Amino acid sequence: MMQAVLQYAGYLALLVVLAYPLGIYIDKVMQGRWVWLSPLIRPAERMLYRLTGTDEREEMTWRRYLGSALAFNFCGFVLLFALLMLQGSLPLNPLELSGLEWPLAFNTAVSFVTNTNWQAYRGELQLSYAVQMLGLTVQNFASAGTGMAVLYALIRGFVRTQDGTIGNFWTDLTRSTGYVLVPLAVVVTLLIGSQGVVQNFDDYTTYTLSERVVAEDGTAITKGVVPGGPAASQIAIKQLGTNGGGFFGANSAHPLENPTPFSNLVEMTSILLIPAALCFSFGRAVGSRRQGVTIFAAMLVLLVLGMGIIGFSEQAGTAPLAQNGAVLMEAGNMQPGGNMEGKETRFGIAGSAAWAEFTTAASNGSVNSMLDSYTPLGGLAAMLNIQLGEVVFGGTGCGLYGMLCFAILTVFISGLMVGRTPEFLGKKIEPYEMKMAVLACLATPVAILAGSGIAAMVPGVADSLSNHGAHGLSELLYAYSSCGGNNGSAFAGFGADTVFLNVSLGMVMLFARFLPMTAVVAIAGHLAGKKKLAVTEGTLRTDNAMFAGLLIAVVLLVGALSFFPVLSLGPIAEFLQ
Repeated sequence: MMQAVLQYAGYLALLVVLAYPLGIYIDKVMQGRWVWLSPLIRPAERMLYRLTGTDEREEMTWRRYLGSALAFNFCGFVLLFALLMLQGSLPLNPLELSGLEWPLAFNTAVSFVTNTNWQAYRGELQLSYAVQMLGLTVQNFASAGTGMAVLYALIRGFVRTQDGTIGNFWTDLTRSTGYVLVPLAVVVTLLIGSQGVVQNFDDYTTYTLSERVVAEDGTAITKGVVPGGPAASQIAIKQLGTNGGGFFGANSAHPLENPTPFSNLVEMTSILLIPAALCFSFGRAVGSRRQGVTIFAAMLVLLVLGMGIIGFSEQAGTAPLAQNGAVLMEAGNMQPGGNMEGKETRFGIAGSAAWAEFTTAASNGSVNSMLDSYTPLGGLAAMLNIQLGEVVFGGTGCGLYGMLCFAILTVFISGLMVGRTPEFLGKKIEPYEMKMAVLACLATPVAILAGSGIAAMVPGVADSLSNHGAHGLSELLYAYSSCGGNNGSAFAGFGADTVFLNVSLGMVMLFARFLPMTAVVAIAGHLAGKKKLAVTEGTLRTDNAMFAGLLIAVVLLVGALSFFPVLSLGPIAEFLQ
């Protein structure tokens, strides 16, 4: 256990060390300042503006900014949907795969446009190289860039005074993608490629098995197939952009996607790197580094709490897993002990539990172990991370703007307790901002509970479950939580490729992505038009430990009130059994 604790501490320390300087760099980029990559990227940026007729200095009202973001994402959906449907007519298709059926194509296109990357398909068996590269990888960049752009629109709302504009969406999108996402993706691609992550356009390789395998139907299998493809470049941005969709069906548990402990460290750190860095970017942008550190500290406390629950639960195992002593639950004799079901031996419990916490705290969803095999409390912690609204660092950009909506709720509640008009970062929080903040904070719970509740009443959905009883409910609830939180991970074994599930989960993803985004941009526009208030002795400080504690309490309170009843029927009931 001590070795595991040291390993967890090492992961967190590395994250902080890398996130702080990256946060400074991101803020300079989004403010349009000169950075060390400017000589290389600035000429291409100017050329792109000229080709598209974009005035990078033109300011937008919040309605125009939102319209541009929604139009861009709609065009991305249409393009990706067309690529998926017309796959059979495209090149780079070594298996000569046909196009997807429309429900699966709709679900997949929505999934990648919304930064969810929920996968009801297996990449190496159902998608060509062209679709993976030109469709999915491109949307990984586009959805992450959109999240960062909307975050900075909200930041400008806090910073600007009596101004009706919040920046330019196209400029923000270009800068976040060209200066941040692409360079980092190149670095991560080279690092994981050096470890053996595949990156080619070769045909699949057939080999002869040393021993034949007899299938359940009696068929003798003597040959196997090793897939190829441009995987490393897609894996890099799927982690950095908190997208999570795997090039292969087994995601980051696949040896060609995550072969070594070092590749595991690089990929896992990449998941939270940008969301953590944006906390420091936020502090610099609003002129109060303490404010950024306070938000970061609140997120870090929730992250450590979740990691502790998952790590302890998986290392301790459960009595049913022990099978009256037949299975070793204590580490020793070169065995890790605990619950190793569904985990890769090259990563062990610590590497798997930390990844599970990172990927569900962020709206990433990539997995290096199977969450369906986790203990009831381990699965509960992972699920609750998503249900809190993906604000424990959360997605690229969207995690922080979600947490800032919770901060608005916190200052409102605090203001009621002391009898003062709530203020946050010098701006008065009035009924309009409160309504929009509540809309953003409750979109995820409403999407999850309504979606899973309706699905539970549809008779055919039970056929998609690999388990029944309390664990079966957890499978269903996790699927809608994952899509409602734009996460994308799943309790493995859930058969999601049906017309009802593809369409309903797709609608949940759209609702949970774009309703909060709309509310956040509206908040930004209204805040930008307000004047700054002077700080007085009665002003609630929002840059100290007390406010961080209040913020954590509000986040947990919303999650507990919303989900405790259904969690008590799923993972909690399973634990008590």
